[in-house]
Amino acid sequence: MNLWDRITLFVATGFGLGLVSPFAPGTFGSLPGVALAYAVCALPLYMQLPACLGCVLLAIPVCDRAEKLLGIKDDGRISADEWLLYPMALVGIPLATLPWWSMAIFFAVVRLIDIAKPWPCRGLQRITGGRGIVIDDFVANLYALVINWLIYLVVWGCK
Repeated sequence: MNLWDRITLFVATGFGLGLVSPFAPGTFGSLPGVALAYAVCALPLYMQLPACLGCVLLAIPVCDRAEKLLGIKDDGRISADEWLLYPMALVGIPLATLPWWSMAIFFAVVRLIDIAKPWPCRGLQRITGGRGIVIDDFVANLYALVINWLIYLVVWGCK
């Protein structure tokens, strides 16, 4: 395995976090998404959307290559689809103004939706390669964005 493949696997597995847990590797591998979400949400709204799109476009080839390297379709250790797309679920929410524990709530929402795979997420996983790995998380994060915004509005109101 060459250096680029090692780097790709490192990024694809959430900087190795997706490799350390025998259970819920996707959840552990998603943790880098928390830092990424804080960084993206600190940007002005007009820059958050292109940043999220860039993360989606980066996740596709990373996940595609990692799947080929690991030899298992949508291997659970691959978490770049989770952590790179996580900021999508928080676009526009002013994280810097909220208590630290709000992130735990938002994170739980995203993970629960990703695990439940509401329509059409589960069916989208039939798409092969990196696109198939990423697209179900893309749709799941859109669901999570709506739910997280509802939580934000109910708990903290519009600040």
